[in-house]
Amino acid sequence: QVQLAESGGGSVQAGGSLRISCTASLYTRSTKCVGWFRQAPGEEREGVAMIWTGDGGKALYVNSVKDRFTISVENANKTVFLQMNSLKREDTAMYYCAAGPERACMKVGDRMLPDGFDYWGQGTQVTVSS
Repeated sequence: QVQLAESGGGSVQAGGSLRISCTASLYTRSTKCVGWFRQAPGEEREGVAMIWTGDGGKALYVNSVKDRFTISVENANKTVFLQMNSLKREDTAMYYCAAGPERACMKVGDRMLPDGFDYWGQGTQVTVSS
C-alpha cells in the first residue's frame, strides 16, 4: 500500500511563489505517474500537472498553469515537487497529489482526469490573497 504525504502549502500574496511536495512511502508500478490536482470549495477537482517518475521527468500541464508551475521529481527521496510561481487568487485551493500507473498520465483536451490514479494524499491548502 502506497501512502502519499503532501507538505509545503500556505498563504501567499498574488504574484508570489510556493513549492509543495509529495513524498511516497514506496515506489511500485502504481507510482509511475504522479499528478497534482486541486479543488476549491464548490468546484470540481481538477488536474494541473503530471509527471512520469521514470521517464526523465517528462511532464504535462494544463494551460492555466503552464509557464507558471513546474513539476519535478527527486526519485532518490521518492518526492515530487510542484513549484508555483506568479500565483493568482484563482490558484487558491486544496492541492492533492495522486499516484498511478504510467497510463494515468494523460490529457483529454486540456483536462487531466483523476480516474486512473490509485493512491491519493490528504491534501495541502494553498491560499493566494490579493
